[in-house]
Amino acid sequence: MTQIGRRIYFDKATGNIIVDTGERQGFVRPTTVEQDIATFKELSERNRETFDYIELEFGQYAQDFAECNGYRV
Repeated sequence: MTQIGRRIYFDKATGNIIVDTGERQGFVRPTTVEQDIATFKELSERNRETFDYIELEFGQYAQDFAECNGYRV
């Protein structure tokens, strides 16, 4: 079974989250950053220079994400 960690895209200037892909498992395939940009309207409408991303391992900070009511990078 494949397990894919979350990828969090954020605005470089503010740290606000643009897209959180979430964790995936099962019959899933990893995506590239380019595929994510093409898939998510929030990313495709922005200038690539204005945002960046961090990639987490599957399960990394899972408890923190489950308990929080918002976050910034």
